[in-house]
Amino acid sequence: MPTTTTIIRVDQLDCSAEEQVLRKAVGSLAGVASVECNVVTRTMTVTHDAAATTPEQLAKRVRSVGMTPTVVSPGSGKLAHAGAAVGPGGAGVVTPGDACGGVACVDESPDAEPSGPPRPWWRKYGPFVLAGVLAAGAETLYFAGVRETSPVVIAMSVASILLGGLPTLRKGWVALRTFTLNINFLMTVAIVGGAFIGAWPEIALVTFLFALAELIEAKALDRARNAVKGLMAMAPDEASVKQPDGSWKVTPAREVPVGAVVQVKPGERLALDGVVVAGESSVNQAPVTGESVPVDKKVGDKVFAGTINESGVLEFKTTGGKDQTTLAKIIKTVQEAQGSRAPTQRFVDNFARVYTPIVCVVAVLVAVVPWLAFDQPFYPWLYKALVLLVIACPCALVISTPVTVVSGLTAAAKRGILIKGGVHLENGRKLRVVALDKTGTITEGKPRVTDVQPVGGASKDEVLRIAASLDALSQHPVALAVVAAWSGERASVEAFKSLTGRGVEGRIDGAAYFVGNHRLAEERKVCSLEVEAVLSHFEVQGKSAVVVASASRVLGVIAVADTPRESSVEAITSLHGLGIKTLMLSGDNQTTASGIAKIVGIDEAKGGMLPEDKLAEIERQTKEHGDAIGMVGDGVNDAPALAKSTIGFAMGAAGTDTALETADVALMQDDLRGLPEFVLLSRRTGAILSQNIALAIGIKVIFFVLTLGGWGTMWMAVIADVGASLLVVGNGLRLLGWRTGPAATLGSNKDRSPA
Repeated sequence: MPTTTTIIRVDQLDCSAEEQVLRKAVGSLAGVASVECNVVTRTMTVTHDAAATTPEQLAKRVRSVGMTPTVVSPGSGKLAHAGAAVGPGGAGVVTPGDACGGVACVDESPDAEPSGPPRPWWRKYGPFVLAGVLAAGAETLYFAGVRETSPVVIAMSVASILLGGLPTLRKGWVALRTFTLNINFLMTVAIVGGAFIGAWPEIALVTFLFALAELIEAKALDRARNAVKGLMAMAPDEASVKQPDGSWKVTPAREVPVGAVVQVKPGERLALDGVVVAGESSVNQAPVTGESVPVDKKVGDKVFAGTINESGVLEFKTTGGKDQTTLAKIIKTVQEAQGSRAPTQRFVDNFARVYTPIVCVVAVLVAVVPWLAFDQPFYPWLYKALVLLVIACPCALVISTPVTVVSGLTAAAKRGILIKGGVHLENGRKLRVVALDKTGTITEGKPRVTDVQPVGGASKDEVLRIAASLDALSQHPVALAVVAAWSGERASVEAFKSLTGRGVEGRIDGAAYFVGNHRLAEERKVCSLEVEAVLSHFEVQGKSAVVVASASRVLGVIAVADTPRESSVEAITSLHGLGIKTLMLSGDNQTTASGIAKIVGIDEAKGGMLPEDKLAEIERQTKEHGDAIGMVGDGVNDAPALAKSTIGFAMGAAGTDTALETADVALMQDDLRGLPEFVLLSRRTGAILSQNIALAIGIKVIFFVLTLGGWGTMWMAVIADVGASLLVVGNGLRLLGWRTGPAATLGSNKDRSPA
């Protein structure tokens, strides 16, 4: 059955209670395969059979449970922007027409303006404030000696409940209709039960406190939502575009065509990605790559949307539209990562699914068993049961994980570390071995020719000419270095063939030649004692040696040096400080690989590795160490090993589509120091998740004991439930302020532990 995906924003989606209702209501429709909810972006992603269920039917079912749907992306895999504007009624800014099957479609542009003026605070919060005053007044009269069941106390209490608790009662009725045990259902039962036993002032105060708590919790969640919106706000909505007559015109960024020339002045942010065509300046790339120092830009250099021009005027030619920028891809990846459920979240969801019904059964038993079996008074035990019901809601437990995970994902993105799912953020703390590619990962990836050694009477020019002619058809960094070293005319090449992990071959002037590594020379059986001596001489110096040969003999050896990055030594030292073993997997021969590994301090180096060899090594490490293996590469040649590892890391992913697609974690700048930072963040996230689970469960256990002992009250139960929710949300949001780097934190024993 062919399926499609529809994304709907639901403005009331703030807690697991709403999520449960939506899953039941929408999931029961014919043709619906799955329903995924994201409380941070307030979106519901439905995979369904387009012929059996339309977006309008999905929206109708959402409205049937008292929520406001806005179809963001009908029948596609397109992701909703977290920053899509909403109008005062919460229905969203819509585009005209019936593209969404007759229901409102959201305008996905982050610059969409809310429709209509904002409501004054007194209209928005006035009834709520009055509900609090009436609840406090009823409670004050009760403490002053007025009976709970007096007409004035009942009138004040009922008015307070209607003003502040009507949404809760409506949601409770929906939960009852859909047979969903959530906090709204439990609170509704508690309110009705409290009225039954005549505790009017208390249920009025409890209702107000619960509504206040939901308001505060929603505001706290908004901080996590605004963190993602902050990423979107980095790129301006307009750009100064060069016109055919040479003048400049301010144009909406969405309307700027690919290939247009855009001017950006000092202090301005770039609206689009592009390549510099005029001017020189330093650009602050921290919003995209996390680099703390501005990067010098000149003609031919790439620039990214959201970055800040520091000094001179730059002109650049756009390479994509506003939705195709590197920043847009980062935002999309972060939003998609929010929707994926981390291991802890899956555990919490399963736990809550079993826990809530059990507690409800316990509450019923508490209400009836003492009364029926032991002839105890019914009302006191019914009251205790109602308190237990209020305590029972696992909202604090369920909400803690997504808030913590999205905070970690957003903090990482601001540091130039793009994590493609909560599962990878959590698994990072388990890493015990990290394998690294050499070229472009540990080294600069910009090798240069240092030596040309002819063999058997050939000239240097002949060796370089043949090598450059063949390598001109390759994009390997070593091949580019060889081509750059030859300034003469290149020969015409026929029957060219790339030999993965070995080199290249082809025919020049009718004769067969190849350019390749030591391994290829041995396979072709052209290595002599003289050639071996030359290769060894270069390899012990840590240089990559390239053999240039015909079908029968070696013409010469070219030495290419690729210097290690300055940051590699610091990154490897930091990984060792975190208790992680390092392993280098290189296509170069063993001697060259060992030389580079020794310079940067890597524990073990393996040379002569083809892509399939790297894959086999990752498989071997996985068998030995389990799911604790990381692989760092360029996201292209190392794709099999990246896919097989527990977490695949792509280096220098800014502007590279392949790296963004293949890796689990993308280090947006060419800096390995992001790797230990990621591990530290993962360990910190794991510690906060554990703290939140302990807080949520611990507080409930304490109040269970207090209630059964006769000390717990209904308003105390609400405060406990709300307090737990606010504690775990606030604790999770602390990750948004995560700024520490490995150099500053390796002295902490806490950060060295797996947490």
